[in-house]
Amino acid sequence: MLKTVAKALAGAAVVAVALTGCGSGSPSGSGGASQQGASGSLTKVTVGLLSIAPSAAVQYGVEKGYFSQEGLDVQFQTGQGGAAMLPAVSSGSMDFAVGNPLSVLVAADKGLDMKIVTGFSNSIASGNDIEAVIVKKDSPIQSWKDLAGKTVSVNAVNTQGDLTIMESAAKEGADPKAIKFSEVAFPDAQAQLDRGNIDAAWVPEPFMSKMLSDANYRLLGYPYQEVIPGLPTMVSFTSGNFAKSNADTVQKFKKAMQTTLDAVQKDQQGFKASAGTFLKMDAAAAQKLNMEEMSAELREKQLTDLGSLMQKYKFVSKQPSVDALLVK
Repeated sequence: MLKTVAKALAGAAVVAVALTGCGSGSPSGSGGASQQGASGSLTKVTVGLLSIAPSAAVQYGVEKGYFSQEGLDVQFQTGQGGAAMLPAVSSGSMDFAVGNPLSVLVAADKGLDMKIVTGFSNSIASGNDIEAVIVKKDSPIQSWKDLAGKTVSVNAVNTQGDLTIMESAAKEGADPKAIKFSEVAFPDAQAQLDRGNIDAAWVPEPFMSKMLSDANYRLLGYPYQEVIPGLPTMVSFTSGNFAKSNADTVQKFKKAMQTTLDAVQKDQQGFKASAGTFLKMDAAAAQKLNMEEMSAELREKQLTDLGSLMQKYKFVSKQPSVDALLVK
């Protein structure tokens, strides 16, 4: 099972300590949907976000008024780990959250009543993707099957990174169990590759572009594209109880997310300005970010394929029922 999810579930009582409030006001507590915004006419909802660039789409939507147009006063909390938000959403101390779909599927497999409300961000189905496995220029690794017996860095084991790398190698006839995975924070992957502590590094943007701009490194491939083209990288989710008890609020949130993500996809410059503010980045550096495809579309096929792959590699005990998890 996912180690990070297991830790998060065990630490549900301290989730509130690990999260930092920000956004359009002070974060709400449990039962946020029943509270009113400052104007007395908006329904307050709390949204958990990771401190990464795509999450800034929610701030963009707040700034543009897309959530208030639907009658929602969005307060958001940011944290470093997506798995930590699962028990917060399950317990009701957070109304919605945005995180990777694999963690949501694992949480559901472990008994948490979770519902996926919308899509959010997706990998690029063809061309240059937003994550890659990178090796040194003179590495003997030339294909996925050459990773057998080698060490590949991932930010955390049993996630979408090592899952798709294993399947990429398996498709070429290699034994996926022969690949060794080492947990390395993305900012440290290049240094670990240089020192020879790992043979290949799995990194997303902006680390991918930085390494590939250096002639000492080369691209091995994009495992998401290799296995599930257009794989969702994040989705928005809530608890089954909240979805049932606050159906109208969930539909308003769903509509606001659709409007927001459609606008983000069309206004990359404006969105990156919001991302710079959200991440406290230099404005010029923020404009250079390569971004995922942003969409609220619920990609049921890709999520089902992800679930099948998770069952194959025993990340879950049974094939997830994706259809039962979706709020349609």
